[in-house]
Amino acid sequence: MNFPPEISVLILSLTAPFVLYTMNHVSWLQDPQVILAIGITVLTTVFLLANLSMKSMKCTDPLFYVFAVFAFTSVVAMTNALQQDGFIKGFMDFYISKGEPYLSTAHCIMMSYWDGVVHYGLLLIMVHRIAAGKPFRSLALVWAGSMIANQIVFIPGIIVGKYGKNIQPAFWRNVPFLVLPVWAAAKLFNRPRELPIIPADKVEAQQKKGVLSRPKDLLLILSLSATMIFTVFRGFVVLECSLDSCFNYIYQYEPYMKDNVGFPKVTIMVFLFYGFPLLTACIYGLYTPGCTWMLDWTLFLAGAIAQTQWTHTGASLHSRTPFTYRIPKDEWRLVVTLNVLYMLVPVLLAVRCYTDQAFFLKNIPPGQTSNGKKKQ
Repeated sequence: MNFPPEISVLILSLTAPFVLYTMNHVSWLQDPQVILAIGITVLTTVFLLANLSMKSMKCTDPLFYVFAVFAFTSVVAMTNALQQDGFIKGFMDFYISKGEPYLSTAHCIMMSYWDGVVHYGLLLIMVHRIAAGKPFRSLALVWAGSMIANQIVFIPGIIVGKYGKNIQPAFWRNVPFLVLPVWAAAKLFNRPRELPIIPADKVEAQQKKGVLSRPKDLLLILSLSATMIFTVFRGFVVLECSLDSCFNYIYQYEPYMKDNVGFPKVTIMVFLFYGFPLLTACIYGLYTPGCTWMLDWTLFLAGAIAQTQWTHTGASLHSRTPFTYRIPKDEWRLVVTLNVLYMLVPVLLAVRCYTDQAFFLKNIPPGQTSNGKKKQ
């Protein structure tokens, strides 16, 4: 019986708990080298089966296979999160002890929830849209931003944190999980974007407006500026700046940034060295008309910051984080509010750019249409 490709991917992904349960109860499969080999074998098998499910289609997007593999790993991540929080048992014990022990940390548990819910949902939707021949580029940019941010915190965090002294062979399976999203992002950025046709006079009218005549954009610029200030401040805090304000913040508000697991420090450094330049570019894009790249990069940035902020904030509250590193009870509302706002600003910016694109478009010559859409 031939299932639709998206159903095949769903079924394949749901076999992950059975694979984990089997490995957890067969002792000879629990050697560190064997764990790595089985991981590679399973993911290769998922790729081949996904390819088999698409044989009936004349033209297959290579990203379909990437999404199929990551759908499987998303279910693995969700299984890990549920076991670490005590909802299930008997699936991940072997992998935590002999594969990747850092997956039991608060950071990785919150990362696994995001992977198992947000990434999994995006992947299934994108697989369906590929199979149906529908556009999926915007969703894929959000996923790529989120996944790349996930890995550029996760991999260096392991190396520089307390688990860096005991890296097992299974660690190396994370390398393709960084390379594949980067490759996917490169392909997505190089593909023509599908833009709505907007009358040239409306585009011109929007682009003639100064920033003071666009209150939503003005508010976003102010919010992005505040986000940049907070980014630099937390960067100074993590770098152990001697200013009293930095000292007070790390001890009274976000002591989690001192946790020696490594992930919180790397997160803040990623915000400082990668997030800050992108936020600066977005302010320029809101001020200068015709910056079509904003339509792509705001989606990418929204996915990246949403993922990292969810993981960082959730980990600072999670019971697996030592009590001394959790957000103090008296400052809980303030710190969580700041972190949620930090996450929302790029998301709101992406929504603004996606839903009202006239300011960011190049002027379209009259009569240039293609079924109501323009490829650029």
